Amino acid sequence: MSTRPYLNPNWRNAVALGHDLAAAAVSWVLGFLVRFNFDLPAEFAHTMWRDLVWLVPAQGAIFLVAGMYRGLWRYASLADLRRIILSAGFGMVALIAAVVMFRLPNVPRSVIIMYPLLLSLIMGGSRMLYRTLKEGRVLGPVFSDAKPVLVVGAEDGAERLLRELRFNREWRAVGVLDDDPRKQGRLIHGVRVLGGTDLVHEAAQDLGVSHVIFAMPSVAHTVRRKVIDRCTQAGLSVLTVPSVDELVSGKVTLSQIRQVDLDDLLGRDPVVLDNEKLQPLLGGRAVLVTGAGGSIGSELCRQIVRFQPRKLILLELSEFALYSIEQEFQHRFPDIALVCAVGDAKDAGLVAQVLREHQPQVVFHAAAYKHVPLMEEHNAWQAVRNNVLSTWTLASAAKRHGVEKFVLVSTDKAVNPTNVMGASKRLAEMVCQALQEEAGTKFVMVRFGNVLGSTGSVIPKFREQIARGGPVTVTHPEVTRYFMSIPEAAQLVLQAGAMGAGGEIFVLDMGDPVKIADLARDMIRLSGMQEDEISIVFTGLRPGEKLYEELLADEERSLPTPHPKLRIARARLVPPKTLADIHQWLMTELPVTDGEVRETLRHFIPEYISASDSPAEVARRAVAGG
Repeated sequence: MSTRPYLNPNWRNAVALGHDLAAAAVSWVLGFLVRFNFDLPAEFAHTMWRDLVWLVPAQGAIFLVAGMYRGLWRYASLADLRRIILSAGFGMVALIAAVVMFRLPNVPRSVIIMYPLLLSLIMGGSRMLYRTLKEGRVLGPVFSDAKPVLVVGAEDGAERLLRELRFNREWRAVGVLDDDPRKQGRLIHGVRVLGGTDLVHEAAQDLGVSHVIFAMPSVAHTVRRKVIDRCTQAGLSVLTVPSVDELVSGKVTLSQIRQVDLDDLLGRDPVVLDNEKLQPLLGGRAVLVTGAGGSIGSELCRQIVRFQPRKLILLELSEFALYSIEQEFQHRFPDIALVCAVGDAKDAGLVAQVLREHQPQVVFHAAAYKHVPLMEEHNAWQAVRNNVLSTWTLASAAKRHGVEKFVLVSTDKAVNPTNVMGASKRLAEMVCQALQEEAGTKFVMVRFGNVLGSTGSVIPKFREQIARGGPVTVTHPEVTRYFMSIPEAAQLVLQAGAMGAGGEIFVLDMGDPVKIADLARDMIRLSGMQEDEISIVFTGLRPGEKLYEELLADEERSLPTPHPKLRIARARLVPPKTLADIHQWLMTELPVTDGEVRETLRHFIPEYISASDSPAEVARRAVAGG
């Protein structure tokens, strides 16, 4: 059966065909009447009726072949107009051919020319009129309860948004702001471009507007930040349209307006992935992700499935987190072969069974304890056991079972660590470095900072505090952190995994550090509040925290890579004896106190300085080269 029928047999298409045949007849008759100023001689009247008998069926056949009835009149567009013009043109060609071949008398040349013009006008005009009536555009839809809103941007995204807002019962566009002077004063779907974004305060006051819709989803983040800051400083609530990625994925439509969030303010230019390297790494292969139910692990899985792996193995300790990601993937990616394994990455027997049964060629190790203050006191040994022993267990098993590439998800807190969590991740890096050999499994480590919205992130905490009416608690006025979105972090982890040749520590370009106090102020403004309504309280640095994070340790140097957002850290080598000592310590079964954990970490990681170290001790270790 053909997949491109000329005519879908339903009553609407039959009515449309009947209309177009009538339009062809009217155009032919009208052409004669106009030609003779509506005083038609008898011999030409005979010609008109004679040729009408064959012209209308012939024109109908042309309509069917041209696919005139595949669309709906209420969505008539320029594509439909092109089909109409082509069909009328072919009708004129058929008419000329018949006149020449059959030497038909009394067919005026002016009628032959007027016929396709009149036919295009009648068919196109009727379709546009029908669409106008169906969409209520004669007087325009009037929704008295729709809120007035300003739209920022006069590009294609704004045009599509304004087109949809005309029939939106919640929002009514009353003006457009754009910094391009060539567009100012023009109309877009009847809405005037009032001026630049610097006029947002005045325009909002004049028009009684309390909301602004930011309609430039693909603009550079620096421009986005500047415009949103202007709007929030004017006391306006800022909404935005979905991003280009969301629109392309089909998850949302342009009219699904949402609140501006921190991704919009702190977001960076999109990551460009090297698919030529990622496809052979992931496509058609078995891939294992640990911590697959966590924020980073689950996003890694979502990014990996784009490359159609042969099998995706999810290892997760939390039953609920694993169930959640399994349900999501069954709905969104039903064709992906999914293996869900509940268990602990420290469990050597379970890890060996999973690797032996499913034989993954690539492993992404994202399982970890990440909360700094929680791991600093009372849980220091558990942090080390979970973050280091799981890495040892999984990495050594990967080496034995012939895994081609092992990617460790690390953290910027591993650089000159001041807390147990960061020191444990640095120790995990050292384990992978020491296991690296010239042949066999390639171990790759990736460091990055905080991700927006991840488990344990400060962002959800701020949201809860703002929802309660404050105050918002910040540890220190000067504390700064690096931030990136979860999708960007996951994409760059994959990219580093593809590029790594073994033994490297990749450092992600985290952009500029952000003051947490400024972040809190942004969130308060985005919620529609001001600092005099929700206060910020400084509580002091918590155990293990430092004012700023680093991405490279003092002894390390970074080297560029072909990818602009990835660099390689030249870390010091780890002696084989150190690896044996680390393993022996990890296998200790007796209770280990927090103090003993810190003392042993200092031995393995000279740059580690805990909060309990005195200035004299820090200076002594520095002089000693430790």
